[in-house]
Amino acid sequence: MISKKIVITGHFGVGKTSLFNRFISNTFSEKYLTTIGVRVDKKTVIINGEEISLILWDLAGEVSQEKVPRSYFLGASAVVYVFDLTRPATYKRIEQDLTFINSVLPDILVRKVGNKRDLVGDEVLSKVQAEVAPHIFTSARTGENVEDLFRGIGEALLHPGTPGDY
Repeated sequence: MISKKIVITGHFGVGKTSLFNRFISNTFSEKYLTTIGVRVDKKTVIINGEEISLILWDLAGEVSQEKVPRSYFLGASAVVYVFDLTRPATYKRIEQDLTFINSVLPDILVRKVGNKRDLVGDEVLSKVQAEVAPHIFTSARTGENVEDLFRGIGEALLHPGTPGDY
């Protein structure tokens, strides 16, 4: 079976752990608990008849050289950069953060994810789409697009250039 490491990163409070929990165990909690360090778990999915083990690393805090050890990114096949659709400040530094990530892992598969879709209307989504061009909007609370996000990454890793490689 193929195993792929996926790092989940972004600013604090954007729902990284909630996306992690929703995908791994299909759970959601309204309680906010700060992640300390890194949390790792895996889920095996079948994509087009192939088993792939997605090993998720939920990183604490913000993306920067000072806050997250570079070693957490090493060996990753993909990065999920999560931002909060209700807090514009969480997506104002995306390009700077992605520049740092690309300095550690050139040519890494990156998915920009606007989370908390259930808390915003279509007007906000249109504005964010124009500013950030995220790959997908999710809601860890409702589960909207969470499975699609990670299955799409799995498909892109197994078969680069396929329709799942959004």
